[in-house]
Amino acid sequence: MSESEQIAAAPPQDSTPNQVMDEETRLRPEFVDRVLDAVEAGDDETARELVRPLHPADVADLIELARRDEREGLVKALAGIVSPEVLAELNDYVREDLLDELEPQQVADIAAQLETDDAVALIEDLDRDEQQAVLERMEPDDRAAVEEALSYPEESAGRLMQRDLCAVPEHWNVGQVIDYLRSTRDLPDDFWEVFVVNPNHHPVGTCKLSLILRMPRKTLVSDIMQREQTLIPVDMDQEDVALRFQKYALVSAAVTDDSGRLVGMITVDDIVHIIQQEAGEDITLLSGAGEGDINEPIRMTVRTRVVWLIINLGATICSASVVGLFQGEIRKYAILAALMPMVSALGGNAGTQTLAVVVRALATNQLTSSNTAWMLLREFRIAIANGIALGLVGAVGTFLVLHDLQLSMVFAAALVINSLVAGLVGVLVPVSLDKVRVDPAVSSAVFVTTITDVMGFFSFLGLAALFLTR
Repeated sequence: MSESEQIAAAPPQDSTPNQVMDEETRLRPEFVDRVLDAVEAGDDETARELVRPLHPADVADLIELARRDEREGLVKALAGIVSPEVLAELNDYVREDLLDELEPQQVADIAAQLETDDAVALIEDLDRDEQQAVLERMEPDDRAAVEEALSYPEESAGRLMQRDLCAVPEHWNVGQVIDYLRSTRDLPDDFWEVFVVNPNHHPVGTCKLSLILRMPRKTLVSDIMQREQTLIPVDMDQEDVALRFQKYALVSAAVTDDSGRLVGMITVDDIVHIIQQEAGEDITLLSGAGEGDINEPIRMTVRTRVVWLIINLGATICSASVVGLFQGEIRKYAILAALMPMVSALGGNAGTQTLAVVVRALATNQLTSSNTAWMLLREFRIAIANGIALGLVGAVGTFLVLHDLQLSMVFAAALVINSLVAGLVGVLVPVSLDKVRVDPAVSSAVFVTTITDVMGFFSFLGLAALFLTR
């Protein structure tokens, strides 16, 4: 059987047996092993029987859980089950590996069975030559829709939207809308509202399907439509789109071009994926781990991580240079060498806490120019409280262990100072980067860590030089 026959429409899905999933709806390891063992033994029929009840998203999970050298054999064994819907659910890197094994015509056939947004996601990561070869083999209408989507910036509403939608003129009545829905074949598979447009194809309102079905046939659409709606500009970043869906509890939204014409729609099922993707991206970027995708090629992961490790090495050298200024004091009072990393580490932790809160607030539009001063004051007060608490505990602990009151007071004062510095830079650094349109999730951590390290060493050793080593 050819690979194009193997990737066919999926059969109707039955309910998944309880023994397949654990309590967190993940595939059980023993189930994955049974499928892979059957494939390895050449028992493709058993593998298909095991996998057939699964939802396409669970089949995608199964393929991702297999080792890279097992995936091609697994896909071949699951003939008729690995559908275009399964490919649309796959991790980008895993899907790219599988598509590399297919001919351009096979990829074009798969894309033709998907909604526009899923087809774009399938094609956009291919090399330019492969992308062009696939587009040349698509039907003219499908090709035009995909090419138009690819003309928009990556991670924009234009890439995310689907072109198939239901739009009707405002002078129609409910009966005409229902007849249109029943007779038109080019409607999306799933939609929840009908968009109402004027003669220039500008959206003027929306009407929920549930309302249309309850109204008499003679009722005019203009009398029952909701005129207030949230419109998405075609070039809006997908993260901002997700924020609008979250803020206004949208199920779907119209996408408009620069002239205000209706060109597509975005549905909430796509937004759930974006919210998860953006949230995970911010977490991994804060740590300098790149995308953090376990399926990312090792070469790319190493290249991403080593860059940030080198940057951190430079920051550490800056901190070490501050310590070098106080070599004489450290030689006279050796215990300083044991305590100063504690001041630096606690300042770094406090800065990271503030940084995480601020980056999240910026990402969700909770923090804007209008409340930055309030946020700064809030974190300043928190930093004072944390600094006093750390200083008291640090002073008592140091005195109980070392029985040196002056040293304990210097240690406490340094903790308070570095806590204040951490709170301030944890706000100011990401806000400043956001102002100059640099992603604060990418660059903030290095700046905050460096500043808290330098200030921690400088405040502790400087105070020690003033009060302890004379």
